[in-house]
Amino acid sequence: MRSEVESAYFALLRAREDHADLQRYEEHLRDELRRLTRFLAETNAAADDAPGRLRRRLRHTDDPLADAVRERQEAVRDELSRMDDRLEAAAEYARSCEAAHRRLQSAEG
Repeated sequence: MRSEVESAYFALLRAREDHADLQRYEEHLRDELRRLTRFLAETNAAADDAPGRLRRRLRHTDDPLADAVRERQEAVRDELSRMDDRLEAAAEYARSCEAAHRRLQSAEG
């Protein structure tokens, strides 16, 4: 019975760690989205300040870059759209591990 309690305890620790990792990942995604948005705004502002003849040359390279950044933003938004469900599932799993651990501890004690 002791090994079952220990197994349940370690499962609980892993579940809590997984939930905390997902929370950190969500914050990383939010930071990434802000960084990409800021990058696009700064790139556009710099291009707007350039002389007219130079703007055309800048657009030649800036447009594909901006498209790639927007594509990355969309991927980040897509990932963020699933985070609430993933976080809730991880929290629920941690709660179930905690309940299982308590139940085994009570049965042992």
